Amino acid sequence: MTDKIPVFDGHNDVLLRLLNAGSAKAETSGSAKAETSFIEGRTGGHIDLPRAREGGFAGGMFAMFPPPVKNVDLDASMKAKSYDMPLPPELDRSDALSSTLAMASILFRLERAGALSVCRSAGEIRDAMARGSLAAVFHIEGVEAIDTDLVLLDVLHAAGLRSLGIVWSRPNAFGHGVPFRFPASPDTGPGLTEAGKALVRACNRLKILIDLSHLNEKGFRDVAAISDAPLVATHSNVHAICEHARNLTAWQLGAIRESRGMVGLNFATGFLRPDGRMDANTDLDIMVRHVDAMLEALGEDGVGLGSDFDGALIPSVIGDVAGLPRLLQAFAARGYGRELIEKIAWRNWLSVLERTIG
Repeated sequence: MTDKIPVFDGHNDVLLRLLNAGSAKAETSGSAKAETSFIEGRTGGHIDLPRAREGGFAGGMFAMFPPPVKNVDLDASMKAKSYDMPLPPELDRSDALSSTLAMASILFRLERAGALSVCRSAGEIRDAMARGSLAAVFHIEGVEAIDTDLVLLDVLHAAGLRSLGIVWSRPNAFGHGVPFRFPASPDTGPGLTEAGKALVRACNRLKILIDLSHLNEKGFRDVAAISDAPLVATHSNVHAICEHARNLTAWQLGAIRESRGMVGLNFATGFLRPDGRMDANTDLDIMVRHVDAMLEALGEDGVGLGSDFDGALIPSVIGDVAGLPRLLQAFAARGYGRELIEKIAWRNWLSVLERTIG
């Protein structure tokens, strides 16, 4: 029933993995470039082209995430019964600009090599999927590279930027992220700065999707009050099941539903498990429980997938992008019909993108 259902995914960090690999030098040759290693599948991680095709991965939001402070092992720190990791300090703009542009370069080199298509509208995503080309949406996670005058925003939009998360889990000139804290609510600090509010208005004007994942509660409220677009959290889960600061509370889910927005299920085990631990020995059942709760809170049109592939520790039962059919099969086993599975797998993302980026 699920073998021919494609998946459009709300979030991955494969570009950061390729960047961190030193322009993706392949282990076998020591000299292959990022596009070669991605196309031939000679690297580790969660996503490359052969495994994407095997798993029915049709595309998604490809994040440019300026690397966090070095020597911070989030997965290892999230194994205790409770934890409260301090927010990393603000990232220097010059460092963020360098890494963001380097990841954008990798994305466009992958497109030139024929590995994917950079899509600027929902129509272009549909066309790419029909051709069997990976449909990549240019997304930034944490806008430290963008100046408060928003000059670079115009340039990046012209280059293809269509989605951005205002913050990662650290403060910047525009707002404040939530810490890696469990158990905790997302009410962890002040809201958007004036520059952040101007950024929201500019994104509405340019038709850039605003990702609420990683944003704290007051910042979320500010976006909800200002934005005229659907509210979207590309890779977040349900706080009532896992009381992590990164997850969404009932009122947040209600605000998203009211705006006809959506949430993508995050596969990171620390945001799935009721004990908040990063542990690859995590069953598919807990993922389905989160989706059940999202369906109840958001309706059938408000739920998708936001894997966080190449950016998090995911359940070993999925393993990598080739394991996506196992999750869809779990939905079928729970009694979801094909129409609902297709909505979760890709149709809802295309619907919200059509109403957001055009």
